[in-house]
Amino acid sequence: MHSPIRAPIPVETLLLAYRSGIFPMADAREDTEVFWVEPRDRAIIPLEGLHISKSLRKAIRQDRFIVTIDQAFERVIRACSEPRPGHEESWISERIVASYLQLHQSGHAHSVECWLAPEDGTDATPSLVGGLYGVSFDQVFCGESMFSQADNASKVALAWLVAMMRQADFKLLDCQFMTDHLASMGAVEMPQKDYLKLVRQARGMPRSTLRDAFAHFSDNEGEPHSSPGKLIAQSLTQTS
Repeated sequence: MHSPIRAPIPVETLLLAYRSGIFPMADAREDTEVFWVEPRDRAIIPLEGLHISKSLRKAIRQDRFIVTIDQAFERVIRACSEPRPGHEESWISERIVASYLQLHQSGHAHSVECWLAPEDGTDATPSLVGGLYGVSFDQVFCGESMFSQADNASKVALAWLVAMMRQADFKLLDCQFMTDHLASMGAVEMPQKDYLKLVRQARGMPRSTLRDAFAHFSDNEGEPHSSPGKLIAQSLTQTS
C-alpha cells in the first residue's frame, strides 16, 4: 500500500535551491507535490535596520516571553502551517514539514520560540505562543514563516533572531516576499538578481552558530542571565 505522502525533499536539493534563490511551496496542506518559486523581487531585513516600536521594545526588555531556540521546531512549523484568517489554505504541506524536519536534523533549519509562563505563578509548563522558523546556510538565514498567538510574540522572536545573527556575524536575512508586517519591521525589496549578489557575498562560515549567539544573550558564565531581553534590546539600540 502506497503512502499518501511522497518522500521528503533531500537536504542537498534544498540547500542547492536556497543557494540559487529558489524555495519550495505547495498549493495546499494535503498536496503531495511541490513547486519551486523564484520571486521576481525579494524582501530582506537589513541586520542594521530592524525597526522596533516602543511597545515591542518594552516587551523585549521586560522579558515578557521566555525565548528559546530549536526547542520546538516541529511544533513551530506545524503552528505556521495552520490556516490564517483570510487564507483558507496553507502552502506548508506534510511533505514540506517532513523535508524541513530533515533539514533541521542536519543543522540547517532553526526555530525561535516564544513561551508564556502561567499567570498564576505555578510551575505549570509554559505555553508556546509564537515563533518563527527558517533555513540557515553560509552567513544567510532565510525566514520561512512565523506565527503569533499573543501580542508581539512573533516580533519578539524576529528581534531575537536579528540580534543572534548580528552576534554570530551573519550577513543576510531573507524574508522572501514583502508584506506590510515585514515593511513595518524595516524590510526592503530588491530585484532577485541583486539578492543573489548578496547571497554570493555571504558565502563562508559565520563567526559562530546561532545557538552560540543565543547562549551569549541567555547565559552568564553558564548560568541563566537575569534579563536576556535587556541585552537583546541594548544590542539593537544603535540601529533601531
